[in-house]
Amino acid sequence: MQLFLDIVNIVLPVFLVIGLGYLLQRIRLIDQPFLLQTNRLVFYVCLPLLLFYKIGQADFVSNFNPTLILGSMLVIVLVFVAAYFWGLIRKDPPAIRGSFTQAAFRSNLAYMGLAIAFNAYGDEGLTRAGILMGFLVPVLNLFAILALTLPHRQHNRSEPGLWLRQLALNPLIIASFAGILWSFLKLPLPLLVDRGLKIATGMTLPLALLAIGGSFSLTRLKGDLFQALAATGFKTVLMPLLATLLLVLLGVRGMDLGIGIIFAGAPSATANYIMAQQLKGDAELAGSTVMLSTLVSALTYTIALLLLRSYAT
Repeated sequence: MQLFLDIVNIVLPVFLVIGLGYLLQRIRLIDQPFLLQTNRLVFYVCLPLLLFYKIGQADFVSNFNPTLILGSMLVIVLVFVAAYFWGLIRKDPPAIRGSFTQAAFRSNLAYMGLAIAFNAYGDEGLTRAGILMGFLVPVLNLFAILALTLPHRQHNRSEPGLWLRQLALNPLIIASFAGILWSFLKLPLPLLVDRGLKIATGMTLPLALLAIGGSFSLTRLKGDLFQALAATGFKTVLMPLLATLLLVLLGVRGMDLGIGIIFAGAPSATANYIMAQQLKGDAELAGSTVMLSTLVSALTYTIALLLLRSYAT
């Protein structure tokens, strides 16, 4: 019973803050313009500062696990292939196939993954998760583009350089690798800057979770709900199970195993909806999967962490 309560105290606070965001939006204390600006603030300022600060202050050698990184990348590739072939077998139209594939593997690492990792493992877990995210974000973005463009390949004339620039200029990637370099070179951080970053980065995860809750809308649950449920199953059940199997086979254990599973089990990224609109995907399916996978992840995270803690003991 105590173990279950410990897990609830890890998972439930994250979803309570998400629920608070939803409530504030419903009573109109926050609105869509506020949420838009909050998402921009979190993505372009708060999260980059948090990643740089936590990674830059850590001992890179002791927190870097190449096996975890390579194993997590392989999981992304395998789920991408499985989801894409699911669409081929079902003979789905290109728009549905692209959105389904993207929703099946592209995780909300920045908002949900980091929050759960921090609640489960504290500052050390957040640092290791930040390093892992720095390597996974480019892979996720690359395969997200492939997922949405491959079904339209006969008619698609997208400029490859445009997406390469987007990858190279992603603030989360830049901040993560800047922190890795700072940590690797063991550069000092002035006390004044350290205290300023400590204050500034404290708002990151609460703002991110409020933004998720404020953006939550049951009106997005429309379109082919069977496909949305199937994509949710891929994302919140199949992907963490595959990550568990593969990482254990590769010898990853302890906190690193937990972080790998937490990242693999994160719900579909909110950016999926925007990318589906931009790249001829099914935006309704993308939005429905974001909503469903976020709801389902409250249960799947609880089960996964219970099993992890039981296994560890």
